[in-house]
Amino acid sequence: MTSAEMRVEDGKEALVEITEDEAALYDRQIRLWGLDAQKRLRGSSVLLIGLSGVGAEVAKNIILAGVKSIVLMDSESVTEEDKCFQFFIDRKDIGKNRAESSRQRAQLLNPMVEVHVDTESSESKPAEFFHQFSVVCATGCTLSELERLDGACRVGGVKFFAGDVFGFYSYMFIDLNHHAYSEEVISYKKTDDSVDKSGEPSSKKPRMEKNLKTVKKTCEYQSLREALNVDWTGAVYKRKLRRNAPLTYFIVRVLLEFRAQTGRLPRSATMSDDKLLLQSIRSDLLKAMHVDVSLVPDSFTEHCVSQFNPVCAVLGGVMAAEMIKAVSQQDAPINNFFLYNGLDGCGSISMLGS
Repeated sequence: MTSAEMRVEDGKEALVEITEDEAALYDRQIRLWGLDAQKRLRGSSVLLIGLSGVGAEVAKNIILAGVKSIVLMDSESVTEEDKCFQFFIDRKDIGKNRAESSRQRAQLLNPMVEVHVDTESSESKPAEFFHQFSVVCATGCTLSELERLDGACRVGGVKFFAGDVFGFYSYMFIDLNHHAYSEEVISYKKTDDSVDKSGEPSSKKPRMEKNLKTVKKTCEYQSLREALNVDWTGAVYKRKLRRNAPLTYFIVRVLLEFRAQTGRLPRSATMSDDKLLLQSIRSDLLKAMHVDVSLVPDSFTEHCVSQFNPVCAVLGGVMAAEMIKAVSQQDAPINNFFLYNGLDGCGSISMLGS
């Protein structure tokens, strides 16, 4: 484990002990996922990159869950637009650093969690910087930076999450490398009620006895680069396109490429020009992937501006839940993309790169 609070003794993970006050505060969670899971969570440190709307949702959920510490990293300044979807910032803080503005209200959520701030960009940090954390969660980054962060996390044994919201469209990517977890499995067994006490055959149907046991499992993850560079002309991915084409995935790829080319996301003020560029990027990108361009209609450009609050809440909730599952080592995690389209309210999971 990379957290300073987690140790390895005699080849076994040593869990952080929690105080009586913590046990009282996290009582409902402990009843839900168990004391050991809460101890693992309490010993974890999280780096959250990007304090946009979805970043604020992730921070809220993680802090309330009871991690040891969280670092809010953001080099951007508070804008008028932030006031519409970022609930941590003070409306008087226009022009101030977004992470600094978020810290006070974030800390009020849970005084037992250490909330720190880093006002530098993730791009200014060497790979070794990220090795000190249990989890790195990146939002608002370019695709090249996400690939760099993922590579650094894989080397350091750090759990990596990436995600973003583009209007009604959003995505989450998870790379846990080699991950071990526990899962409760239900099985049923027939009881021997075929003969009653008198020795006569029973008229009742055999009763099914429910058994619940915890099973240890492992799963392997692909890097972000491997997950993105799939061959859509191969038989497996052709079937994916025919059966349930991941429309939101391709829209997200277009928007990430838009950010790479312009250094920003589409804006209402420049929407006419942005629509043309988005459609051009869509055509070039899908052709390069050997995917039918008509799969992504021109209308997607109408719904990818700003961060839509309900979509931020959905994605932020899913990301935080998966981070908690990964750190606590409880239950099977998503592997490896979660895609959510706010227009139809549907989310989907796609495993790419395997």
